[in-house]
Amino acid sequence: MSIRLFTMYLKVPIILLAMIEGALLLFAPYLGGAIAYQGRDIHGITPTGSLFASALLFASLALASMTAVGLYSTRQRTGLAGILVRIVAAVLNAGALSALFYYVFPALRVDRSVLGITAMIGIAACFLVRVMFERIVDEDLFKRRVLVYGAGKRARSLLELRRRADQRGFRIVGFMATEGDASVSSPDRLSERPHDLFQWAVEHDLDEIVIAMDDRRRGFPMHELLECRLAGIEILELPSFLERETGKVRLDVLNPSWIIFGEGFRASGLQQFLARGFDLTASLGLLVIAFPFMLLAMIGIKLEDGPRAPVFYRQTRVGQRGQIFEVLKFRSMTVDAEKGGAQYAVKDDPRATWVGNIMRKTRIDELPQLINVLRGEMSFVGPRPERPEFVSELEQKIPYYRERHTVKPGITGWAQLCYPYGSSEKDTIEKLQYDLYYVKNRSLLFDLAILVQTVEVVLWGKGAR
Repeated sequence: MSIRLFTMYLKVPIILLAMIEGALLLFAPYLGGAIAYQGRDIHGITPTGSLFASALLFASLALASMTAVGLYSTRQRTGLAGILVRIVAAVLNAGALSALFYYVFPALRVDRSVLGITAMIGIAACFLVRVMFERIVDEDLFKRRVLVYGAGKRARSLLELRRRADQRGFRIVGFMATEGDASVSSPDRLSERPHDLFQWAVEHDLDEIVIAMDDRRRGFPMHELLECRLAGIEILELPSFLERETGKVRLDVLNPSWIIFGEGFRASGLQQFLARGFDLTASLGLLVIAFPFMLLAMIGIKLEDGPRAPVFYRQTRVGQRGQIFEVLKFRSMTVDAEKGGAQYAVKDDPRATWVGNIMRKTRIDELPQLINVLRGEMSFVGPRPERPEFVSELEQKIPYYRERHTVKPGITGWAQLCYPYGSSEKDTIEKLQYDLYYVKNRSLLFDLAILVQTVEVVLWGKGAR
């Protein structure tokens, strides 16, 4: 089950999990104070006599930190040990930030002993909730009951959703073969076409019907689907269903009319103004914070390659609406890395230097692109800019590749969060599907969510090359 917030789909189980953990984290300072004060009046913990503001600050910082390390991501596949590591990192980070806030705002201050006990309680409580959540989430309690109307080539794409994260929100009741289906898929899950589709849907307690017919011109049940829709049963096109459940736009079921007449794929003047304002503010702030790391990177490059070695690497890339610009990076490869022509970066690239490998894993090599953001050539969030040599070739081979250039390229993006770095044509197609999802659903809130989750990519080195 999902709830749509502006352009983002939020899973109900994840929302419920965050609410439970938020409540426990809010209660943790009270329990920590009671343990530290051994039954004495805990209202004396803070100078104001009220612990609520301090507890709310801790809980908010902890939830933000847990989001940043991917604990509320539907794509999270780590085991319980990995979850525990992330919870510990997030709660300890929240404790450290809380201590900083308490120093700046003395009225919120709590004793260090109370804060330490609070952090331990928060870690234990969140981990126990996660263990219980792992056992409950696969039950049908939160899953929508879905009928797939169609059992041919298009419907087969639903059988390819094998990842647990992709199947978390729904359960397919059955496939219903229709006239014109190219071939029948999953015969063991076929349901006979009833005389009254609406009555059948009511009897089987359906929540949604996904239209996956190979040929809509033959036997489209308009009146029956209208009855279902008016009775509160959602009717979805296959691309929209897959978009919501997988976080990408599937090219194999896509048609131009879905893009032209569907929601999204547009940006208002106000949205563009807010996005530009955010880019300018955030890039200036981050430049100030990141300057020491950038200085260390420049010194490291000079020490490894000599005082005359270039620090920056300028490369021609394709920007919004096909405009060409030079992207700035710290040089992470040898000076003659592309003497044989343009090449994709690959895993364990032998052309990378020792300092370059460190910069790539920590994403420090990307920091000079903040200058591109200030110039207006890039945005903080968007599809990664590609080289003209590759773009001209990919536009010939891959449908809808040109559409990713309708927005500014970004330093980070939805595809970088959802798919590991790849250099093959298949990888490019997969990343394009995530890029199109971003282009369709982009908003300031979505950008903020991507930026927060990028922290997990940096800390755990996902997708780095």
